[in-house]
Formats: sequence, C-alpha cells, structure tokens
Amino acid sequence: MPLPALSPEQRVKPRHFELRISLIFAAIFVPQAIHLPYFPLWLEGNGFGAEEIAVILSAPMFLRVVTTPFITAMADEAKDRANVLILLAASALLASLGFFLKPTYLVVLAVSLALAVAWTPHSPLADSLALSGVRRFGSNYTRMRIWGSFAFLCGNLGGGVILSLTSEQAVPAIISASLVVTLLVSLLAPRLGRPRKASPLSAVDIQDAGPKLLNRYFVLVVGGAGLINGSHAFLYSFVSIYWKSIGVGDTTVGLLWAWAVAAEVLMFLFFTRVFSRRPATFLLALAGAGAVLRWLAFPLIWPSGIGVAGFFAIQSLHAFSTALILIGVQKLIVETVPEERTGAAQGIAFFATGFSMAAFTLLSGPLYAAFGVFGFWAMIAVAAAGMVLLGMVRRPTAS
Repeated sequence: MPLPALSPEQRVKPRHFELRISLIFAAIFVPQAIHLPYFPLWLEGNGFGAEEIAVILSAPMFLRVVTTPFITAMADEAKDRANVLILLAASALLASLGFFLKPTYLVVLAVSLALAVAWTPHSPLADSLALSGVRRFGSNYTRMRIWGSFAFLCGNLGGGVILSLTSEQAVPAIISASLVVTLLVSLLAPRLGRPRKASPLSAVDIQDAGPKLLNRYFVLVVGGAGLINGSHAFLYSFVSIYWKSIGVGDTTVGLLWAWAVAAEVLMFLFFTRVFSRRPATFLLALAGAGAVLRWLAFPLIWPSGIGVAGFFAIQSLHAFSTALILIGVQKLIVETVPEERTGAAQGIAFFATGFSMAAFTLLSGPLYAAFGVFGFWAMIAVAAAGMVLLGMVRRPTAS
C-alpha cells in the first residue's frame, strides 16, 4: 500500500530536526534509567516486602499493554503528535509527584498505575516522530536513537552516585526532576502534523490487520521472543535489591546497570558486521542461550568468591539476551511482514513481550521471598520455554 503524497508543508524540514529528536530521546530515557534499577530499592527502603514490590512493578506493565496502543492511535489522529507528547510529559510529571505522599501500599500502587499510562507512550511517540523524519527528510534513525541509550547509561551512573551521597529516599525526587527536563525538552518537538502511516503501536492497525498475522510461524517466533524477554523480569525487579543486600554500593550498582547498557550498545554497533545475514530465529535462539547462561550463573557468582568482577562479566551477556531480542523481533517483521501490516506486527510483538514481562514480574516477588537470588534459576525454565517455541518453527506461512 503506497503512502499518501506529502503536502507542501510536510516537505519542509524543521530546523535542527535531528538534534531536536536526539534531545527528546535523551530526555525520555533518563527517568527510565532511574526508575528501572533504583525504584525497587526505594520500595524496599519504605518497608515493602518482595510480593508487594512485585505487584507494584507488574500492575503498571499489565495496564500499559492495554493503554499504550490506544494512546498512540489517538496521537496519530491528533493535529500534531508533538502536542500529545507535551501533554503526556506534563501528565507524567504530575503523576510522579504522588510519590511524595505518604508511601502506603495503595498510594504507591495507584501512583505507579497513573504514571504508567502517561509515561509509557513517550518512547513510541518519539519513535513515530523520528521515523517521519526518516521517511520525509532522509534522517538517520540510529544516529538519533543512540542518544537515548547513551542517556540511559548516564542516568544509571548518575543515579548511583546521587544515591551513594544521599539514600534511596532520593529516588522520587530524581525521577520528578528528570521528568521536568523531559517536559522542557518536549517543547522542542518538531511539528510534523499527522503521520502518513500509523504509529508502530497503533491499536487501529492491530484491530484491522492483527488477525491476518496470527499464523503459526509468527505466533511461535513472537511467543518465543516474549518468553525470553520475560525471563528478565526477576533481574529488573530484584537484582538491585540483591546487590545491596550483599554489600554492593549504590555507585557500583549504577555501574553494573550501565555496563549492561554499554554491552547492548556495542551489539547494536557491531551487529551488521557479525550477524546481519543470520535469520531472526537464529538471533532469538542465541538470545535465549545467553539468557539461560546468565540466569544459571548469577546465583553462583558471589558464593564462589568471584565478587563484583563476576557480576560485570555476566552483565556483558545483556548484549545477547536483550539486544538480540530487540534486533531479532524487528528482523522478523522485516523478513516476513508486508510493509502495510508492520504497525499491527509491532503491536502484537509489543503485547507479547509486555504481557510476558508483566506476568513474570508478578511471579518474581514470591520467588525472591522464597528463594532469594536462586529465584534466577526459575527464569532458566522461562527462557528455555521460549527456545522450545523457536525450535518448533519450520518455515513462514504465506501471508
């Protein structure tokens, strides 16, 4: 299906387009870099148990799987997606202020749910604006998006340093301060009007084309990728808490998270040279193998006396267990899905990975409460199940 012709206004490239989009990517990833590793520490510091932490972390994941596609679909129908991004940034900032209330279980859960609705669409909206620039002006997506990864890495490091000088009680303040920056930078978002093609997570695309994509090949591969991705839930939910429990300092915790992101970025940089000719199923199976090795080794590092150096080594596997999932799913869509149905394919993949991550985050609470760090071994079964689904793949079914 050909895209609609560009209007004269759409042909005009906004000034400093690439710089402005790069700044937006950087700004939206800094608060995420604080929330992911350090929010669980704040929850534990306020007396929440492992199962309560799991619910507070997983409930927003379940909610955003439903709400994000509809918000991005509405953004596609808005006069300009930049205005929607600004509104969502302001809403996320206001929601984050709820963490300054007395941190009871119901208050923190309610604030987390509200924050997820406004916060999660930031990244797909930034992607949508960036991809419009790629289509209309020939902009380079990778050169803009990499600043998000760089900002995430810096946020990991900076957050660790701040917490080492203060305490985990500073986490809400850092998140809100970084969302202030996100709001200010979102004011720089280029005005591009409505997109000529729906956003990658458009609920409209999912409803219209989704059933046509549910062939055996696509379901097995996306399901396998979702399970491998979901096996990271225990890591994201409790590894910072575990590291602190064995005496690893806040700065080192930040360095360990940043090391994983750096490994991911290196995979992006060298992927074309090493793996570009490999099929998506090979990449995803390799990601599963990396995840199995990672979860097998994690509980053994500290008891074996390897120390923090061992954690840095095992965090390097993030390049395989995470980066190859991201690349492999996109490669799957490129290899097997017609262009006019890529929006629906992205939406289905988002649902599969998001629901899996939410479900296993919820499971991680009882696992950590019962087994501590050895709960990682349960994630081996999850990643292995994903690899079994990939092993059942034979060939694509004709679209």
